[in-house]
Amino acid sequence: MTNTPADDKWFQHRADQLIHMEQLQRVERFNGRAAMLGIVIGVVVEGLTGFGIAHQIGLGGLVDGYAACRTQFLPFCF
Repeated sequence: MTNTPADDKWFQHRADQLIHMEQLQRVERFNGRAAMLGIVIGVVVEGLTGFGIAHQIGLGGLVDGYAACRTQFLPFCF
């Protein structure tokens, strides 16, 4: 049995799909591991310095303002 050009095209398309899925899985695995590492580093730094993750990335003022708003220290809430 010989392969027709349509069969060859189908096999090539399927091979491209499999390669793409393998690359996508590899990238997603890397992103997940990087995120887990970032959270662990953030928690360790929080334990050492006492500043939360929001403060570490520069959002401390926003979080502090929200906490003040929630505890009624501010006359208005944003």
